[in-house]
Amino acid sequence: MKKLWKTEVADGIVVATYDHAPMNYFCAEGAGELVELIESWRDPAIRAVVLTGAAAGKFITHYSVEELEGYAADHDALRAAGTALNDGYHAMLQSLSDLPKPVIAAINGDAMGGGFELCLSCDIRILACGDHRVGLPEARLGILPGGSGTQRLSRLIGAGRAIEFILRGRVLRPEDAHAMGLVHELADDALARARELARELAALPPVALAQIKRAVYQGIDLPLAEGLKVEAEAFLQTLLSDDARTAMRAYIAQPLAQRREWIEHPPALPYRGS
Repeated sequence: MKKLWKTEVADGIVVATYDHAPMNYFCAEGAGELVELIESWRDPAIRAVVLTGAAAGKFITHYSVEELEGYAADHDALRAAGTALNDGYHAMLQSLSDLPKPVIAAINGDAMGGGFELCLSCDIRILACGDHRVGLPEARLGILPGGSGTQRLSRLIGAGRAIEFILRGRVLRPEDAHAMGLVHELADDALARARELARELAALPPVALAQIKRAVYQGIDLPLAEGLKVEAEAFLQTLLSDDARTAMRAYIAQPLAQRREWIEHPPALPYRGS
C-alpha cells in the first residue's frame, strides 16, 4: 500500500496525488512509490495520467533538503555511492516521460527543485494562479539541479536562457513562469483544468498519442534527417493501427460541409489502442 501517493482511476484517467504533510517535500520513499506507480500506468486501459499535490498551495515543494544534507554529511558513503542517487532519479523521470500516453502536471502550488524537475518530465504543465513559486533554486543551496533539471530546462527554453536561470537559482511567480514558457497554461483550478485536458486526450486514438510522443522526444536530439526517420516510422505505426482506420472512416462518413466541425469536436469512438 502506498503511503505518500494516493491514486484514483476513472474512465481511463489516473489522478495521482502526492501527500507528504506538512510541506509536501519529495523524498526517497515518495520516489520509490512513484517508480512502482509509473510501471503500473503502462496498462493499456490507462489513457492519461494527472499528477498533483495534496497540500494547499504545494504541488511538490522541492526535494527534502534534510535528506540531501544527510547524504552530504557522510563523504565516504557518498563517494562509494557515486552518482547512484542521480541515476535513480533520472531513470524514474525518464520512465515517466517515456509512458506511451499523456502525462499532465496539475501544479496546484509551489514546485521547485526536484518537484519542478518532475513537472518538466510531464508532457503538459498546468499551473494554478496565486502566490506560488516554480523554478530551480539549487544554486542558492550550494548544489545544482541534479534530477535532470539542467538538461530538461535547456531543451525546453534553450541553453542561453537556462544557464542564466539555473546560475541565479531563480524561482518565478505563475505569470512569469507562463511568460517564459515553463508552463503551458495558468488556471484558477489547476486540477480541474488538468482533468478536463485528460478527458480530451483520453478520448483520442491512443496509438497516435503514443507515436507522437515517440517522434517528438526521440527526434528532438537527432539531426533533422535522423529525426525524420523516427517520424516516418512512427507514422507507419499509426497507419497500421485499427485506431487510424476507425477515426478516418468516421471522418470520411461525414458530409463535406460537416467535416470541419468533426475535426474541431471529434466524437468518442471505440478505439482499441492497437
